[in-house]
Amino acid sequence: MSNTSSESPVIVVTGAGSGVGRAVVERFVAGGWRAALVGRRLETLIETITGCGDAGAGACEAFVCDVADHKAVERMARDVLARFGRVDVLVNSAGTNVRRRAFREVSIEDWHHVMATNLHGAFYCTRAFLHHMRERGSGTVININSDAGRLARDLAGVSYVASKFGLTGLTQALNAEERRNGIRACSIFPRDINTPLLDRRPQPPPEEERRRMVQPEDVAECVWLAATLQPNAIVEELAVYSR
Repeated sequence: MSNTSSESPVIVVTGAGSGVGRAVVERFVAGGWRAALVGRRLETLIETITGCGDAGAGACEAFVCDVADHKAVERMARDVLARFGRVDVLVNSAGTNVRRRAFREVSIEDWHHVMATNLHGAFYCTRAFLHHMRERGSGTVININSDAGRLARDLAGVSYVASKFGLTGLTQALNAEERRNGIRACSIFPRDINTPLLDRRPQPPPEEERRRMVQPEDVAECVWLAATLQPNAIVEELAVYSR
């Protein structure tokens, strides 16, 4: 049975159909939260809800949206607030990369594609919910970043690195401007995570290497920590690595 109620806090998770986004939804629903799942494909969002067990049906709702489309994001935010009435935490987990990613080969189209999802999408979603958070005087925005957003890695590719450095700046700017309004932001910097995004590498890692990596559930626990700290505490950056 669901342990949620109409008074339970609400988390919005982009990229909720797989990987880190799916693990975050499962962690928070298990913790008694309600969840708005955002993604481009309804079928994968439904899979996430099903994976939450009996609690998922009562606590979750799927919202199909491409975060790279700012008008679609605005509609999604209105629908989420109409459905739940509140948003306590936004997790910007939607992310992508391309196979041809090095400076010498990345196309203009692929550059814009990566930036649109990884950086612009996070900005659009944050902007869409920010007014509501200001009105409530509280809110937490958690950006799923990458260690490539702190130190460039050739394996990540130029567009991915640039988008993640931008996400670091977005987090810092949000804290600088909005903490006086009760809003806080956190960038979580995992190293390699065992998610389907690895399949877009020029040479995807073997299964044995994937098992040694940070797992989506590890990142979800970091999100839980950042989201459930007392409101006066801000963790602006949180790095997580495998042993």
